[in-house]
Amino acid sequence: MTRNDANPDDDLARHAQKMAKKKAARDRMMENKTGEKGLVIVHTGPGKGKSSSGFGMIMRCIAHGMPSAVVQFIKGAWDTGERRLLTTHFEDLCQFHAMGEGFTWETQDKSRDIAAAQAGWAKAQDLIRDPKIRMVLLDEINIAFRYGYLDVAEVLAFLADEKPPMTHVVLTGRGAPEALVEAADLVTEMTQVKHPFRAGIKAQAGVEF
Repeated sequence: MTRNDANPDDDLARHAQKMAKKKAARDRMMENKTGEKGLVIVHTGPGKGKSSSGFGMIMRCIAHGMPSAVVQFIKGAWDTGERRLLTTHFEDLCQFHAMGEGFTWETQDKSRDIAAAQAGWAKAQDLIRDPKIRMVLLDEINIAFRYGYLDVAEVLAFLADEKPPMTHVVLTGRGAPEALVEAADLVTEMTQVKHPFRAGIKAQAGVEF
C-alpha cells in the first residue's frame, strides 16, 4: 500500500497518538514550573522590533489592569504612535516619561545627552521602587550604556538591591552590555534579515513609530 492509499482514519489515529505524547511531555515539564518573580528582560540585537516588543508587553499589563510605566532614554523627541496611545487612552494605568532629546547625533551635545540619560535613570529608579507599578520599560537604555551616559554596573546593582520582587523591568536597545545579558532573566536578540531602509524606504508611521 502506498502513502496515497493509506487509510485516512489511520493517519488521524497516528496524529492523535503523537499529539497525546507531546501533551504528556509538556504536562510533565510544566509540573515544576509554578514559581513567579519579577523578571529583568532584555531586548537587543541589530534587528527591528526591540521597542515594539517592549511596548507589546506594556499593553499586556494594561489589559490585565497592571500599572506600568515607560521611560524613553533616546527617542523622547519623537511623536510616536505608542506615545500617543498610552498618554491619551491609558494615562491612568501607564506613566510615560520621554527623557531623551533625540539620538545623540541629532543633539550633537554630549553633556546634554548625559544629563538627559541621568535624569531618565533617576525617574526610572523612582518608578521601579514603587511596588504598585508592575512593569517598567526602559526604552533604548542600552544606547545610553553604549555611549557611556549610564553605568551598567550601577543599574544592575540597583536592580539587584532595590527592585521589588514582583516588578518586571524591560531594557531595550541594540548592543546590550554583556554584564546585563548575564544578569537578565530573559534575553531576546533581534536579528536583521532584510530592512526596507536599505532599499531607500524611509521610516514610516505605523511601522517604525
